[in-house]
Amino acid sequence: MTDLRGKTALVTGSVQGIGLAIAEALAGAGARIAVHGLAGDAQIHEVCDHLQALGSPQAEFFDGDLRHPDRIAELMEAVAAWGGADILVNNAGIQHTAPLAEMPRDKWEAILAINLSAAFHTMQAAMPGMAERGYGRVINIASVHGLVASKDKAPYVAAKFGLVGLSRVAALEYATAGSKTSGGVTVNCLCPGWTETAIIEPQIEARAKAHGGDRDAGVAELLAEKQPSLRTSDPSEIGALALWLCAPVAHNITGVSIPVDGGWTAQ
Repeated sequence: MTDLRGKTALVTGSVQGIGLAIAEALAGAGARIAVHGLAGDAQIHEVCDHLQALGSPQAEFFDGDLRHPDRIAELMEAVAAWGGADILVNNAGIQHTAPLAEMPRDKWEAILAINLSAAFHTMQAAMPGMAERGYGRVINIASVHGLVASKDKAPYVAAKFGLVGLSRVAALEYATAGSKTSGGVTVNCLCPGWTETAIIEPQIEARAKAHGGDRDAGVAELLAEKQPSLRTSDPSEIGALALWLCAPVAHNITGVSIPVDGGWTAQ
């Protein structure tokens, strides 16, 4: 098991879904967790207590509106004062679907800001400290849509393709930081396909209803067009992969984009 005791991880969008699953995996390995996301006080306390129960020595919430660089700077300054991020997971993201000709301008700007520009700002703030310490992990949650496109998702696809490119540049710039012993500084993308999160549940339920309530049949129909395995991923599987990338043994895995997509991008 990867030992992250003494390490601090900032996971954006970590109050639910994939972000929470990654935070859970890192907490279980002993990392302090800087929690971030859109949530009320009760949910924040619940998440922080939950992560500490899993093994994190500290889990605290840090606020920051990722649409605004000044707010991101304040977020990163607060995390730096807390000890600085040894592990940075850029997970927060939003989506809006519409044909290119009908995509609202404000949706384009918001999706690019949160899904791409925010990662630039957090990485710019965190990575010099990682290099000084000789250990750092940046794990950017891209998407299968950072590798292939789909209709009606112009800003999302543009942002995720951009995130893959940004990650490759950062991986090259920091490739010599640290050592095999210290673990080095790596930057990678995880590219999930269909994953069991709240955002897809209404689609699953609608398909299952057409199959007499058979949820597995509903999932298979939903995935049939693109994900050959016909199986969704569980967020905990993404968390397990993120945790493994944090191990010192992964010091030479950098600049890659790993699909977790049941064969989607193999077609």
